[in-house]
Amino acid sequence: MRCGLISLTFAISIAPIVANAQLTIDMAKITCEQYLAMPSSQSDKFSAWMSGWFSYQNDRPFVDLALHQRNIASVKAWCQYHPAESVMYGLQKAVGTN
Repeated sequence: MRCGLISLTFAISIAPIVANAQLTIDMAKITCEQYLAMPSSQSDKFSAWMSGWFSYQNDRPFVDLALHQRNIASVKAWCQYHPAESVMYGLQKAVGTN
C-alpha cells in the first residue's frame, strides 16, 4: 500500500512537467497583431527569442543590446502598418539582413 501511494504521489508530481513538455509554438505563425497585443513580459521574451534566432540565421554571433532595442522598435513600428503579416517576415523587412 505504501509503495502504491509513493508511486501515485510521484506520478501526480511529474504530470504538470510532462504536460508542459508537449507545448509547441510555431514562431513563424505569430502575427504582428498578436505580437503587439502581448503583455510586456511576454513580448520581451518573444523579442529576445526572435532576435537570437535572427542573429543566428545571419551569422551574427554577438549581442548588441542597443541594436536589439532599436530592432524591437523598428519591428513594432513596421507591425503597426502590417498587422496580418508574420513577425518573422516583419523582422526581415524592418531590420533586413546585412
